[in-house]
Amino acid sequence: MDRLRTEPLFTAALIAGASYFANYWLEAGGTAAVVWKGAGVGLLALWARNKAVNGDGRMIGAVLALGALGDVLLELQGMAAGGLAFLAGHFLASYLYLRNKRVPAAQWIAPPVAMGVALLAWWVFRGGYQVELLAFYVFGLSLMAASAMLSRLGTLVAAGALLFFVSDWLIFLREGRMIAPQIASLLIWPTYFVGQALIAWGAVHVFRGEKASA
Repeated sequence: MDRLRTEPLFTAALIAGASYFANYWLEAGGTAAVVWKGAGVGLLALWARNKAVNGDGRMIGAVLALGALGDVLLELQGMAAGGLAFLAGHFLASYLYLRNKRVPAAQWIAPPVAMGVALLAWWVFRGGYQVELLAFYVFGLSLMAASAMLSRLGTLVAAGALLFFVSDWLIFLREGRMIAPQIASLLIWPTYFVGQALIAWGAVHVFRGEKASA
């Protein structure tokens, strides 16, 4: 069996993503900071694409690429543009996870769960600016997380999806002034990037392992 090892590209992704956490204190700006921010998940996407052994492997690379695009657009164009890129990634990831479902009725369980969380978000932030758009985004985010937990792609992917979910909720709570901004800002990037790294590693490992044992 071709055992998956940590390779230079994956290691570079971890270094880029982990080092960007320092920007919480450095507060660097400009083009260099944008490239720095996008490099972590961008390199994960490239690594996953290079390791792809089938269409699902290429799809997880595309999901990660949309995440990297979202990271960059958040800095260049703001929340709306970045959110659209992330939302596209959430729906693509949901499709991938439900294609690889572990629970037979996953496609019937995940959407109602996601709708319930979206309604909760609407209720928590009701009266806020563009709360309907926020609720729609939360639907996509929650669908992705629920689908990951119901998929056969393993604990790492499920844990990564949950960390991504937590990271976004930290943003919502910070913007809604429901949590101390300093605490939220300190936790948002680590939960997000570790989540993306777990998704990349877990999914690639599963697809390559299945190919090797076939």
